[in-house]
Amino acid sequence: MGVDGTWRLSCTLIDISQSGAKLELEGSAKVLQAKEFFLLLSSTGLAFRRCELVWIDGVQVGVRFVAKGANKKDAANKQP
Repeated sequence: MGVDGTWRLSCTLIDISQSGAKLELEGSAKVLQAKEFFLLLSSTGLAFRRCELVWIDGVQVGVRFVAKGANKKDAANKQP
């Protein structure tokens, strides 16, 4: 699901670790151009992980899980 909630794409979880996952998409990977999205792990949406796209190979993608607040810390560290 898009971070802003404007799109959803069904997928199958192929492999998962503490740091990321390998997914097989049911549709085009073009919506993943945003590079960051949520992986919903339950039908109710209560279990989810914020993800960053790492690679695309056809219908399979690799994602890295983004730690809560990581983007804010990274942005703060890049500012002079």
